[in-house]
Amino acid sequence: MTEAAASSLALTDEIKALVNGSLANGTPMLLAAVSPAGKPVLSFRGSVQTYSDDQLGLWARHSQGGTLEAIAANPNVVLVYRSPTTPVLQFHGRARIATDEAERKRVFENAPEREQASDPERRGAAIIVDLDRIEGVVRVGPDGPVFCRLVRAAS
Repeated sequence: MTEAAASSLALTDEIKALVNGSLANGTPMLLAAVSPAGKPVLSFRGSVQTYSDDQLGLWARHSQGGTLEAIAANPNVVLVYRSPTTPVLQFHGRARIATDEAERKRVFENAPEREQASDPERRGAAIIVDLDRIEGVVRVGPDGPVFCRLVRAAS
């Protein structure tokens, strides 16, 4: 067993490439949130992208709905990445709906073109996730699974 990293939370280039290429690779990420009524809300998201070394961004094409209501009520979310070569990565964090126009613009413009084409008038909402923890198996190498456990340093 190999550990990809264990000390602080900074997305590696390998993880950034997986996230940023997820839709193009046919592996959109799954977002899990909790509704105001305490029920799970799951949705596949093709617009997930790295926003910074410790944040993800995504564009929700509809500015209202279950996912946004869930985030407004409880910011704790998990995003899951899985592909034929990456067994599973879980991204745990706190989501917020961006109201700053510069943040909205950046998230929209970094989304894949086909996601942008689905909301050409930019009526949707930008969501930014401050990551607290990333864990899982990045890949299986010749010596077995390459584990990842990145945790935000306590402040």
